Amino acid sequence: MRIFIVVAAFVALCSGHAIPETPVDRNFIPTIPGDNSHYVEGESRYIWMGDEEGNPVLVDLDEPVDENIVNARNGANNQYWLFTRRNPNNHQQLINGNLQSVRNSNYNSGRSIKVIVHGLNNNGGSHVNNVIRQAFLAVEDANVIVVDWRGLANSGYSNAFNGVPNVGQHLGDFLMWLIGNAGGNWNNVHLVGHSLGAHVIGNAGRRAGGRPRRITGLDPAGPGWGGNGNALNRNSGRYVECIHTDGRVTGIMNAIGDADFYPNGGRNPQPGCTNNVCSHGRANDLFASTVRHNHLVGRRCPNIWEAELSTCNGANFHMGNGNLGKSGSGLYALRTGRAWPF
Repeated sequence: MRIFIVVAAFVALCSGHAIPETPVDRNFIPTIPGDNSHYVEGESRYIWMGDEEGNPVLVDLDEPVDENIVNARNGANNQYWLFTRRNPNNHQQLINGNLQSVRNSNYNSGRSIKVIVHGLNNNGGSHVNNVIRQAFLAVEDANVIVVDWRGLANSGYSNAFNGVPNVGQHLGDFLMWLIGNAGGNWNNVHLVGHSLGAHVIGNAGRRAGGRPRRITGLDPAGPGWGGNGNALNRNSGRYVECIHTDGRVTGIMNAIGDADFYPNGGRNPQPGCTNNVCSHGRANDLFASTVRHNHLVGRRCPNIWEAELSTCNGANFHMGNGNLGKSGSGLYALRTGRAWPF
């Protein structure tokens, strides 16, 4: 009987990803904030995404790109905020090409470099940066660099989407300049990005020749990124890991890293969440918790369908954490709690 139930669930799951029984009205405008039940990946025009406070904002995926905004607010405007245990709450700004800005800071070339990049409608002071920065500094005295690209990230999805490659390339150039002139070791570099920020670090890593030791994509943005050559991929670093929490809606579902984790099926609703905005952001808190506790363990899956069902029973592999020596491959599923530390 149990086997029948699992098979039936598998069939139902697969059929759920088949062509919809009724045509999709791609111009349908949802009226209930945060309700993305209408959304069909690659078909729907409108989707609810979150702002800095986690409030739903309706996004038109077909909104025309404003080239003037994209060109004026490109990666040259990136700000690089340094935090260490000597200044855990007040950042020091590092300026690309200005070595004195580094010498006047608490940057230490002998310590690891942790880079955090936010996504749409966020900035350097947003929750993703704060919770992960605090987690890194709780376990080691690192050079934590928060990238603030708010000018473009807050200019609408279409503009931010088109500006991601340039923002990432400038970040890659900055890291090469920093390590080349102020010292550092690529074996100690860990890039972390949420949503569009995951694709930013993908471009940064490739710009740097794939030298970063670790790349962590936190629910990499989904709309427009499937099969996109500018998306985060395995060539972005020596070990690329993704944590999927809102697949097929605001996040990408396909495995794009060396190792891809699907906590609670990798989709909305995550435990304790009632909408996609919450589920999309849950990847940030899950990762921060693993940096502090390294307690969430996935089981290897033979395919994405079993990962979504959380029926996997393969080898164990820890999700997240800040271990620079980490490496592995495959798809992994796990269950988490509904509140910190999950």
